[in-house]
Amino acid sequence: MAKKQRPAKPRVIVTRRLPPNVEARMAQLFDASFNIGDVAMSHADLAHAMAQCDVLVPCISDPIDAALIEGAPERLQLIASFGSGVDHIDLTAARKKGIIVTNTPGVLTEDTADMTMALILSVPRRLAEGEKLVRTGEWRGWSPSGMLGHRIGGKKLGIIGMGRIGRAVARRARAFGLSIAYHNRHRLPFEVEQDLEAEWHGDLDALLTGSDIVSIHCPLNADSRGLIDARRVGLIQQHAYLINTSRAEITDEQALIAALDEGRIAGAGFDVYTHEPAIDQRLLALPNVALSPHMGSATFEGRDATGARVIANIRTWVDGHRPPNQVLEGWV
Repeated sequence: MAKKQRPAKPRVIVTRRLPPNVEARMAQLFDASFNIGDVAMSHADLAHAMAQCDVLVPCISDPIDAALIEGAPERLQLIASFGSGVDHIDLTAARKKGIIVTNTPGVLTEDTADMTMALILSVPRRLAEGEKLVRTGEWRGWSPSGMLGHRIGGKKLGIIGMGRIGRAVARRARAFGLSIAYHNRHRLPFEVEQDLEAEWHGDLDALLTGSDIVSIHCPLNADSRGLIDARRVGLIQQHAYLINTSRAEITDEQALIAALDEGRIAGAGFDVYTHEPAIDQRLLALPNVALSPHMGSATFEGRDATGARVIANIRTWVDGHRPPNQVLEGWV
């Protein structure tokens, strides 16, 4: 496929508000337009935007499906996603159309690992329950049997997906006295396992049955969608906790809610939900669940770094080179 002419100052449409300094830099470098209202665009709004730009900068909340990509004019040449995940973009359709897709891997690793560790601490120690007790005025003071939870030191943490974030979580967890087991598509090199003091489980079922805390860190794709289905939810020990700061679609949310409600799992911490921003009302009623509003990567530093990576991808593309974070190398 012949390379298309790349404009020196491309028309760039950003689907959501970004940090002010990122928007200011984009406005200097590109013919940039921003979503001032910061409301998620509808399918029609996205189609309209894609028809008017050379570069689209969507976020994970923007489903860029095959219909949108197929209907986009030849002018649209680059989708520079703001975020590391690309499960919201139909990559096959983009490839067929000759549209380059980029993301921003690595910049949010430490932030997401921090949030994961916060949930790992919060759920067994019942911090969400305790905070609610204080805010509602129902707390009646200290007592030897009040708000008892479980210590995490000496427990086994099972990590599903040992990429950048999984490894960052493992490093933090070791400092809290957790032993580390992991399941990954490919086993880590021996030296990395030694450094993390991590034990590989090629059998995911064995990892689930042998862990006191399970934390999900694999990306959402065809292989991982529904990975923790109802059968595997049933393998998690009754005293164990499940943490998900990755993607809700990796799990069977309904099966998890039922297990939590029936006491077949001790508790859970969720930062992601199947139908965001809507949350199943049964989750809100469960006392053994800590809920956060998809804020795992929500730091000023992380957002600025993500914006800088998006700008670098666009500028490299404008200069006629392959963007540093092009998804599926070899696309042109």
